[in-house]
Amino acid sequence: MKLIKNISILLFILTTSIAFAQVKFEAKVSKKQLGTNERLRIDFEMNEDGDNFVPPSFLDFNVVGGPNTSVSNYSRNGKRSFSKTYSYFLSPKKQGNFTIKEATIEINGETFKTFPIKVTVTKAVNAPNGNGDAADLAADKIHLVAEVSNANPYLNEAITVVYKLYVSPEIGVSSNWREKEIPRYNDFWSQNIEIQGLNILEGTYKGEKYRYVVLRKTVLYPQKTGALKLDPLVMDITAEVPTNRVNIFGQRLPVMVPKEVTAGSRTINVKPLPEEGKPSDFKGAVGNFSFKVTTSKTQLNASESLQAKIEVKGKGNLKLFELPKLTVPSSLEVYEPEHQENVRTNLSGMQGSISDTYTIVPQYRGKYPVPSISFSYFNPDTATYNRITSDEKIIDVQEGPMAANANTGSSEGDTNQGATANANTFAFIKTTSNWTSVKPEPFFRSKAFWALLLLPFLAIPFAIVVRRKRNARNADVQGNRIRKADRLAKKYLTEAKKALGQKESFYLALEKALHNYLKAKLNIETSDFNKEKIEDLLTKRQVEKEVVLDFISILENCELARYTPITQVTMENDYDKAAKTISLIDKQLK
Repeated sequence: MKLIKNISILLFILTTSIAFAQVKFEAKVSKKQLGTNERLRIDFEMNEDGDNFVPPSFLDFNVVGGPNTSVSNYSRNGKRSFSKTYSYFLSPKKQGNFTIKEATIEINGETFKTFPIKVTVTKAVNAPNGNGDAADLAADKIHLVAEVSNANPYLNEAITVVYKLYVSPEIGVSSNWREKEIPRYNDFWSQNIEIQGLNILEGTYKGEKYRYVVLRKTVLYPQKTGALKLDPLVMDITAEVPTNRVNIFGQRLPVMVPKEVTAGSRTINVKPLPEEGKPSDFKGAVGNFSFKVTTSKTQLNASESLQAKIEVKGKGNLKLFELPKLTVPSSLEVYEPEHQENVRTNLSGMQGSISDTYTIVPQYRGKYPVPSISFSYFNPDTATYNRITSDEKIIDVQEGPMAANANTGSSEGDTNQGATANANTFAFIKTTSNWTSVKPEPFFRSKAFWALLLLPFLAIPFAIVVRRKRNARNADVQGNRIRKADRLAKKYLTEAKKALGQKESFYLALEKALHNYLKAKLNIETSDFNKEKIEDLLTKRQVEKEVVLDFISILENCELARYTPITQVTMENDYDKAAKTISLIDKQLK
């Protein structure tokens, strides 16, 4: 009986072992030694379908393709065969000996792991991946091009850069592509134009028929003269090059070839604006504009208000110059203008209008002239300067007091009003006092005496609590780093407020405050800052899109301030907007 029991246990163990032995999950690499300019393919293969596949971290490699999934499931002579593979294409970051750690997957309720694989990366080789034909074909048939509308613009003249990926009809490109390096456009004011989907279009490249997609559209306004370089756009893509092998349907099977493509660096030669004929009141406007000055009314009574609007319309660098100022007689009280922008940016540049609206309140009766205002701009199409001058306007204040010895420009005579002394001028000064005597209270056994006596004993438990909290706080390294960044953000916001009116100091302090705030809240370093990443991180933390866009716009204003005149009102608005946006992000961060 005991023998039968032992045999049953042995059979159960053997059956279980055989069942587990039927499941295979393994990692395979295309080679174990490669150059820094080669690509490594790694396949994770299994003979049973599984769930929750977790790949290795690939810390020493860039993933340039994948995961690509292939499944084979067929029966032959009553026997079922199944195979599933996850494939990745890797690019080594540097030379050395590296270990690709295990991947995991769940099959039939059990977790399986692959064995780690050691890979050696050497210096660059002459024939990358040993697949010369496919790699050469991909190199010849895929091109990333940066099309520049004008390589010789004037300073502050709009140009456009359109990035197109051209692919020959002979090969394909998988959807697993990514932008490896993004242009930063130093020395340019830039605006990306949103692209709604990637549409495949027909075109030609060097006289041959190609398909292409538009990847990026950017409008640039050069802020310096001379030879300015555009950083290249670099992409990692996977080309699908057809081979001589065919599937059961007779279709040619492609080979996957990882490839890095670049649009290359471009040089823009920016011409300075001509000095000949430059008006004395020119403030940097470049384009084709119209100009007008309007008032909401020309007749009113004293203490009533009117609005005077200075407006520029047209096409050009509308956000990059300062409007002329309004000058009026001193008898008219003028408030800081309200700046408004109605500007849209497309491939032809900025179009729309900007305006400053002044509120004017006259104090006295009379007629007041508003002198004519001139606006000058440079038209790059004709390479000439143009000046537009508004008409002089007269503000007629019909009712109200007359100004004493004031030259209002009125046709009526000046009226002199004498001053009458008031006999009670100093009646508000108090000439009597009510003195009372104060008898000092003895200190011994007073409230202050007992308070000072008991205070040291009461302070002991308080000191213990404070010390424990201090120790816990000192142990919190991450928390201390965040608190330090918070203090820096407050410090720089304070410095920005103090620097209001000093453009460069103000925007430098404001930009530092925003960066330190991001360090504290998102735990990222300054070297990782870019608008796309900031927007992505804040969106993932469930911050409302409108608030995120406000934060990005403040950063853009900080960059824009380096190249354009900024008014006191604009600086105050940016400071208030920064404080409000930081407060909203604090409330919404999850």
